[in-house]
Amino acid sequence: MRFEIVTIFPGFFAGIFENGILRRALAEGLVTVGVHDLRTFTHDRHRTVDDRPFGGGEGMVLKAEPLAEALASLGIKPKTERGSGGDAAADTQVILLSAQGRRFTQAMAREMAGLGSAKFDRVVLICGRYEGVDERVNELYCDMELSIGDYVLSGGELAAAVVVDAVMRLIPGVLGNEASGEFESFGVADAEITSDAEGVPRSQHGAGGLLDYPHYTRPAEFGGMRAPEVLMNGDHLQIRRWRREQQLRKTLANRPDLLEGAALSAEDRRLLEAIRAKSGG
Repeated sequence: MRFEIVTIFPGFFAGIFENGILRRALAEGLVTVGVHDLRTFTHDRHRTVDDRPFGGGEGMVLKAEPLAEALASLGIKPKTERGSGGDAAADTQVILLSAQGRRFTQAMAREMAGLGSAKFDRVVLICGRYEGVDERVNELYCDMELSIGDYVLSGGELAAAVVVDAVMRLIPGVLGNEASGEFESFGVADAEITSDAEGVPRSQHGAGGLLDYPHYTRPAEFGGMRAPEVLMNGDHLQIRRWRREQQLRKTLANRPDLLEGAALSAEDRRLLEAIRAKSGG
């Protein structure tokens, strides 16, 4: 899979791709990343990429012309001119990173990684700056407008790094253990789990849209607190039930909004009611 990032600050990404899982994925050729300096596509001595907004108001707006040229250099035409045969953009998704976009989710990351109904070999990320991007670029070229959260950043570079990291780690072969991308916060439901250990009862449920359960490791006692005994007794079924209860408890406390769309079984709902009864909620 290839990511293309269009930005006015290409140096921003220098250190990000040199660490951790991303560095290994790049070194092994599982993922490639191209970073493109928007100022390369300007034609004036000042390399101007922005201008004042029509109608007045604060700040500056990224101009349409250099962005259109940058996309053209990647073989991307306006959406109305794209075709399937031989078009460099046929297998490409063009995304504008913006505070006005749809909120980025784990489900979207899975789709981009090819684990859903869609399959893209290339994702182009346009990093907004200042007050934003000339809306005509969004309407003419972009397949999606995306936000990583309900807050405002100085630019789309941080958001681009988040999207690349979230998608890249789900691409087959990137993580050392394929199950790591399934058994985690916002992960898939039990019915969608594709990896399992043969002959060993699984000790955790798929998240099904919930938050992950708390984790503990050695030593068993630290700071006057002991790790839960249930995790050390070797009973996989007890461990699984305890972990599911903790997922429900943590989600109810920190992100109750997720419960509305979560894949909950009848047993999950009974556990949830018991948790609510104990907490007085």
